[in-house]
Amino acid sequence: MEADLRKAELREATLSLTDLTDANLHSANLSRANLRGVNLQGANLSLANLSEANLHRANLRGAKLDNVNLTGACLKEAILPDGTLHD
Repeated sequence: MEADLRKAELREATLSLTDLTDANLHSANLSRANLRGVNLQGANLSLANLSEANLHRANLRGAKLDNVNLTGACLKEAILPDGTLHD
């Protein structure tokens, strides 16, 4: 079952190693959140604010990132939506 977190206020939340597969995070505020190693495979992050979030080793394969704010986000070793690994 997918989590419905549309418009959730998760600023500075610690969600490291959480399984959010197919979660709906449309318009969620995850700025400065710790998302290290989180599984966001197939998640909807459209219009989400991920500014300055830690996405180190996060799995974003198949995630929807339309108009997402990634300003200052750490994507080191993250798996991107197309399956490639970010350096």
